[in-house]
Amino acid sequence: MRVNFNLVRRTLRTFLLCLLAPAGVALAQSSPANQPAPAPHGNPLSAHNKMGYAMMKNILLRSAEKMPEESYGFRPTAAVRSYGQIFGHIADSQYAFCSAALGEKNPAVTLKVEKTKTTKAELVAALKEAFAYCDRAYDGMTDAAGSQPVKFMGMDTPRLFVLMGNHMHTAEHYGNLVTYMRMKNIVPPTSEPGFLPMPTR
Repeated sequence: MRVNFNLVRRTLRTFLLCLLAPAGVALAQSSPANQPAPAPHGNPLSAHNKMGYAMMKNILLRSAEKMPEESYGFRPTAAVRSYGQIFGHIADSQYAFCSAALGEKNPAVTLKVEKTKTTKAELVAALKEAFAYCDRAYDGMTDAAGSQPVKFMGMDTPRLFVLMGNHMHTAEHYGNLVTYMRMKNIVPPTSEPGFLPMPTR
């Protein structure tokens, strides 16, 4: 049996046109002329930025819980921060980034988590408080507000970029924590079987 490929192509083309035509009509009726269709979620840039932050928040909190108390003072060499000090540094940095995005005074100037907290319980609590502070910055961000410049590290920087820098910085230090965990024979959260980056409810 010989297949007429020209006939097959014409039939498929007609079938696709029949499928797509109603969608095109509906789109034309729902959107004003010469206006782009609304962006997904209304604020795709800030929404996806918030998603990246939420993933890192979940991973960091799980990393803080996984290491036992007695290993919070562990450091591979004297030239680097201890496991606990990394969390203190991350907490202080959360305040620095998010206060800039919010246009507020940096609370870390007086809190100084890295310098004042040493136990696992203190550092986990301080980390959760810092994330709670940042939640407000991410929850209230829109694409329009994210384009507004704020002073950060002496430069005029869009608010959204400041928040992106926050979870990029957190991801950088998660790389440190992974090494520390591996040296203590602890499986990092992102290497766990069935790892889910976002918290489940």
